[in-house]
Amino acid sequence: MKELIDLFLTFARIGGFTFGGGYAMLPMLQKEVVERRHWATEDELMDYYAIGQCTPGVIAVNTATFIGYRLRGIVGGIAATLGVIAPSIVVITLIAAFIQGFAHIPAVSHAFAGIRACVCVLIFNAVVKLAKKSLVDKVTVSLFCIILALSLFSSISPALLVIGAGLFGAVYGTFRNRKGVTP
Repeated sequence: MKELIDLFLTFARIGGFTFGGGYAMLPMLQKEVVERRHWATEDELMDYYAIGQCTPGVIAVNTATFIGYRLRGIVGGIAATLGVIAPSIVVITLIAAFIQGFAHIPAVSHAFAGIRACVCVLIFNAVVKLAKKSLVDKVTVSLFCIILALSLFSSISPALLVIGAGLFGAVYGTFRNRKGVTP
């Protein structure tokens, strides 16, 4: 029971103190899950991010669910998921109840503008950390550039880009293994 409470509280702290959605939570997830709690390795967390990106839902919620499930099974997955979403539910409910009363105040508008700028930095930080771990050779850098160009300059669904990149990785990895080259 103590481990379930710890899972819930850890993910509630992550959910309550990161702003900007799932990607902005990635640096805090990495710090808590890998560095502080040792619930996963850096590579495992990267795999959870990848799986979380390929499955429906918010990446941070999916990642929390995977980690909770890995540690304590279904009940652990539920505890971690409830923990990461509980702060958002409370905050959104409070904001929804009071937003009409103060949204027009200039200081509030400026505060939201500042928060949006900060969120951009948090997301950029997560991208840089992911890139350092993921872009490890010419093939992954090339794939990154191709996917970036396709996402910016075409209307191809992001889901199709993820599936295509996964298929490419599987085929390329199989080809490399047959040639005796370790990835």
